[in-house]
Amino acid sequence: MIVLDACVVIALLEKGHIHSQPAATIMDHEEELLLHPLTYSEILVGAVRVNSETLVTQAIHNLGIEIWSPDDAHPSRIAHLRISTRLRLPHCCVLDTVAYHGATLATFDQGLIKTATSLGWEVLTTEDPVGRLTY
Repeated sequence: MIVLDACVVIALLEKGHIHSQPAATIMDHEEELLLHPLTYSEILVGAVRVNSETLVTQAIHNLGIEIWSPDDAHPSRIAHLRISTRLRLPHCCVLDTVAYHGATLATFDQGLIKTATSLGWEVLTTEDPVGRLTY
């Protein structure tokens, strides 16, 4: 399972985005793709601004991306992550989704990569200018 950070989906959907090719490669995996509901909202913000919410919602559905429904302990876990990592809550939500599912994180955010790897979680990303993916 791969948990997607908003930047990955935005890069895929935004024409000409610098990370569009690496995002497409991430989406080409055979693993289940998952979004936290707050991450989904982050993605929709830009779509709502340009009146394309329906198109983006349909694209996410067509890509087979599932939206996770957090459990009752989720708020407490993200609060603890916020204190221990000092990350913003949206990133804490992504990290909790990774931890809860024992999943791999997909992101291009360097701060999130650093934190996730320091916590021992696998990260699928690219730091290679040609877009080759690395773990």
